[in-house]
Amino acid sequence: MEGGKRFLTFLLVAVLAFGCGFGGSLVAGAHFRNTQANANTASNTTNTVQQGNTAQNAVSETPGTNTVVSNGSGSQIVINPPDISTLGEAIAEKVMPSVVGIDTVYETSYSSSYWYFGFGDRGSTVEAEAQGTGFVVDEAGYILTNSHVVNDGDYKKVTVLLYDGREVEGTVLWNDSTIDLAIVKVEADGLVAAELGDSDGLKIGSYSAALGNPLGLQFKFSMSQGVISGLDRTITVSSGTSSSKTTTMENLLQTDAAINSGNSGGPLVNNKGEVIGINSAKAGDGESMGFAIPINIAKPIVAQVKETGNFTRAYLGISGAGLEESRGYNAESYKQQYGTAKGIYVASVTDNGGAKAAGLQRGDIITKVDGQEVGTMNKINSILVGYKVGDTVNITFIRDGQTYETQVVLSN
Repeated sequence: MEGGKRFLTFLLVAVLAFGCGFGGSLVAGAHFRNTQANANTASNTTNTVQQGNTAQNAVSETPGTNTVVSNGSGSQIVINPPDISTLGEAIAEKVMPSVVGIDTVYETSYSSSYWYFGFGDRGSTVEAEAQGTGFVVDEAGYILTNSHVVNDGDYKKVTVLLYDGREVEGTVLWNDSTIDLAIVKVEADGLVAAELGDSDGLKIGSYSAALGNPLGLQFKFSMSQGVISGLDRTITVSSGTSSSKTTTMENLLQTDAAINSGNSGGPLVNNKGEVIGINSAKAGDGESMGFAIPINIAKPIVAQVKETGNFTRAYLGISGAGLEESRGYNAESYKQQYGTAKGIYVASVTDNGGAKAAGLQRGDIITKVDGQEVGTMNKINSILVGYKVGDTVNITFIRDGQTYETQVVLSN
């Protein structure tokens, strides 16, 4: 009887011990899972760089988060991608109301082939039409676009189609075919200005989206997404409506966001919906290769036109040409002859201009403007749009094989 009591007592203690142990394991497991979940949540809301026992927060350029972890043989990036479709919707909602369509009517001469087949008199003119894109940069009615969209300022009528469906007449306040930019002014209320970003900090792989009217107004207000594929690109394109005239464009952004005829003049934007470029051209021989003018080139132009109604270019006071653009270009020969194979050959110096006052002469080779290498006059022009008449720039040049520096006060 007494032995039976001892057995029951032992059994009760064993049951209680098992229950406490099992319950404790449940609590511990729950605690571990909560801790792990919190850790996972934290890793998905911040970018953490882990190397050994150190950790620091890093800033992501795009929505979504990346985690860099040490794997023993180096760092490995774990990508937590954002919802790109949602990003695209947000960008379209923000930027599209600033996008406009531009219809330009201009006169052109009948070609000899048209006359030969009986279409019009030889030398007669006919109206032609071109369509492109632009975007509002100020609610007061200032619109930025390409110069070739408005036929380099040679037009009979410019009509601007606003996002809300209104059509208003536009006036070209300023244009420059060498950098393919123009500013059109309209009189309309309720305009939405696009937010301008910073094109200097872009990297290959940065998000980009192109908005505009591909193939004309039939497909108006379209958007495509991609990335920045390349920086500081140089291409040669037709100038205006003439296929025989060409111009070399430099400092361009390359993107794989779809750009077609009609997209010209539209905004290229980043993941915040800020304009980082002005869509300008598509590579004729390549697919998924579009090019845009960096917005930082246009900013000082927009600011001055808004302030004064026009843009006054600042010049060095020279005429010249890039060595690489000359016929029979030979790098080795030019290095021996001029001391460099890249630069601007000074063909003449303008009287009373800043270059002459600074001592530049015919035959000098300009290699740098304010520390930036130059190989074409278009490169110099794109640099100088950020300066005003009266500003001073540093010029590096070669004369008789020796390198010199001087300062030039810019003139108009």
